[in-house]
Amino acid sequence: MRITIDKDVCIGAGQCALTAPGVFTQDDDGFSALLPGREDGAGDPLLREATRACPVQAIDVAED
Repeated sequence: MRITIDKDVCIGAGQCALTAPGVFTQDDDGFSALLPGREDGAGDPLLREATRACPVQAIDVAED
C-alpha cells in the first residue's frame, strides 16, 4: 500500500491526524504529513476512514 498526500491541495484541516493518529501528523506549517516509518499505513484500520475524512481529498491510498 502506498499513501500520498497532495501538498498543493492540502489545506491543513487536520482530519487525517485526528482520525488516524497512528499514521498521520501535521508538519510545522500545519499541513498533513505521514509519521516516520508509516509510509505504507500497514495495519492501521483507520487509514481508509482518514482518507475519506479529508475535506479536499488530498490523500490517496494505492494498493501496490
